[in-house]
Amino acid sequence: MGSLASERTVVGWAARDATGHLSPYTYTVRETGPEDVVVKVLYCGICHTDIHQAKNHLGASKYPMVPGHEVVGEVVEVGPEVTKHRVGDVVGVGVIIGCCRECRPCKANVEQYCNKRIWSYNDVYTDGRPTQGGFASTMIVDQKFVVPIPAGLAPEQAAPLLCAGVTVYSPLKHFGLTAPGLRGGILGLGGVGHMGVKVAKAMGHHVTVISSSSRKRAEAMDELGADAYLVSSDAAAMAAAADSLDYIIDTVPVHHPLEPYLALLRLDGKHVLLGVIGEPLSFVSPMVMLGRKSVTGSFIGSVDETAELLRFCVDKGLTSQIEVVKMGYVNEALERLERNDVRYRFVVDVAGSNIEAAAAGAPGN
Repeated sequence: MGSLASERTVVGWAARDATGHLSPYTYTVRETGPEDVVVKVLYCGICHTDIHQAKNHLGASKYPMVPGHEVVGEVVEVGPEVTKHRVGDVVGVGVIIGCCRECRPCKANVEQYCNKRIWSYNDVYTDGRPTQGGFASTMIVDQKFVVPIPAGLAPEQAAPLLCAGVTVYSPLKHFGLTAPGLRGGILGLGGVGHMGVKVAKAMGHHVTVISSSSRKRAEAMDELGADAYLVSSDAAAMAAAADSLDYIIDTVPVHHPLEPYLALLRLDGKHVLLGVIGEPLSFVSPMVMLGRKSVTGSFIGSVDETAELLRFCVDKGLTSQIEVVKMGYVNEALERLERNDVRYRFVVDVAGSNIEAAAAGAPGN
């Protein structure tokens, strides 16, 4: 194992207030504990949640905040009780870096539903320190929350799978929607939605992309391999597609009506909400009663499901479609993401950005 270090200095890019603007920030992280893995960050994906958190859209942001929860890096040090990872391994770290390990979800290995979960950033760790994410040179993470990146999967391609990919995979698995021949709808074609199309197609499903305009039709069908494309504002097309889908994976992160999409579901169909929306959604009860339909939700995936998804992607030859950027471009990338100007996920080349040099002379907090 690598030599155990005391408290160390880390450089990241942090938001200082609700403008969400990121700039270099120097801070310290804890000593390497017995079960800790020290990860040199190589790449980190940019998720829509990073915007919500950096700009305090959810009203609970704490600053300074280093975002980033789609982290791929190299193990540079391990604690003496670490058995799952070795120095030199390429590994991933996702949204959750702590849990109580005693509650029903934890014992069922779905720790993302633990009420005492600890977020990878904008949270407080068990030692009282604020957690900081992957837009940084280094992270220290308990081995339980570190997953191996399989051979055959490029690290920059793996990053979005740690959130966007597993967010789609988990509900398909949990709700029994993995059998070939199912007919599924993917509502919204962004970072999560594009992975939804790929994962569902790899499972052998007939996939319909549902969008508010025809603008993404060619990319959905020609580039991602969707079987059909449905424009939600086309009343005739929506009516023709009624009672045709076994499920809808709803990735839209803003308020939207549910009734037009519930009408697309067959008997016992499921509408699975994945987007973080800060205001109530509504529908009249007969929309679900008269087809025994379900409106449900799902939140990322467990560590076990993440490892399973990564192996699934290698076996099926799946990758995410990404645009790799340097850390100096991260604010522009966040702005572009906010206006949906990316196909389909930004990934920051952290290791290649020399962020330590950029932080020279930058104040810490």
